[in-house]
Amino acid sequence: MKTEDLIAIDVHTHAERSCRQPVDAFWEPYEEAANRYFKSEGRPTIADTIARYREKKIGLVMFCVDSEAEIGNRRISNDEVAQAAADNADIMIAFASIDPHKGMMGVREARDLIEGGIIKGFKFHPTLQGFFPNDRMAYRLYEVIAEHKLPALFHSGHSGIGTGMPGGGGLRLKYSNPMHLDDVAADFPDMTVIIAHPSWPWQDEALSVCLHKPNVYIDLSGWRPKYFPPQLVQFANTQLKRKMLFGSDFPLIDPEVWIADFKEAGFREEVHDLILKENAIRALGLGS
Repeated sequence: MKTEDLIAIDVHTHAERSCRQPVDAFWEPYEEAANRYFKSEGRPTIADTIARYREKKIGLVMFCVDSEAEIGNRRISNDEVAQAAADNADIMIAFASIDPHKGMMGVREARDLIEGGIIKGFKFHPTLQGFFPNDRMAYRLYEVIAEHKLPALFHSGHSGIGTGMPGGGGLRLKYSNPMHLDDVAADFPDMTVIIAHPSWPWQDEALSVCLHKPNVYIDLSGWRPKYFPPQLVQFANTQLKRKMLFGSDFPLIDPEVWIADFKEAGFREEVHDLILKENAIRALGLGS
C-alpha cells in the first residue's frame, strides 16, 4: 500500500457484491433489515467499491463475513477478495473471513491463504458466526494468525444485522461483548486484536481492554462520529490516541460522511492524522 499517497486508511469495508457469483437469496432478509437500520440503499460490487476509494485517495481494508454455519448464506470467496487486493495493492489490503466452526478445514484454509502472500489479516463476527471469541474452538485459527503476526478484527457490540427481524434473525448479541476479547488478547499477545465499532452497550469494557492490553486497538466504524459516546472521544483524545483507527463500515456508512463528522465531533486536531492514517500504518504493519 502506498500510504504516502493516501489521505486516510479505512480499516473496515465490506465485500458486499461478488463479481463472480450471484447474491445468495438466503442473505436477502438480513440485508433488507440492515438497509432499514442504517437507512442505506444498494450494495456496490467489489470493483465499484475499489474504484470509489481510489478516486477519493483513501486506502481500504476489505473482507467478506463467513456466516455459513450460523445463517447458512454462501459467503463471497476469500480468494476473490484476495485477487482484488493483488490487483489494487497500492490502495487495498485483503482480510480473510473463516467461520471457526469449520475446524481444521478452516485452519487449512487460513494457512493456504496466508502462504499465498495476499491476505494480511482476518475478520471475525461473533454474532453472525455464533461463537464467543474466547471459545477454545477458535484458538486453532488464532494460533495460525498469531504465528504469522497478523491482525484479527472482531465485530463488537450491537449488530445492525438482524435488528428488527423476528427474534433478531436468530442472532445473539451476547457473543459480541468485547470483554470476551480480553482472554484472546492475553492468550495471544503476538496477535494484534482490533475491536470493531463503538461497542454499545459495552463501550467501557472495550476501552478497558484496549487500555490494558498493548496488542488491542479499536476501530471506529459502524457509527457516524457525531453519535459517539463521550467517553470514547475522551479516550481517543488522550490515553488511547495511538490505538484508535478510522473505519467506516462501507457501504453502510460512506467514508466521506464519516470523515466530515469526525472533524466536527470533538476530536483534537493533534489526533486527526493518527486516527485517520498513522495508527493504521502501525496496526497493519505497513511501516518500513
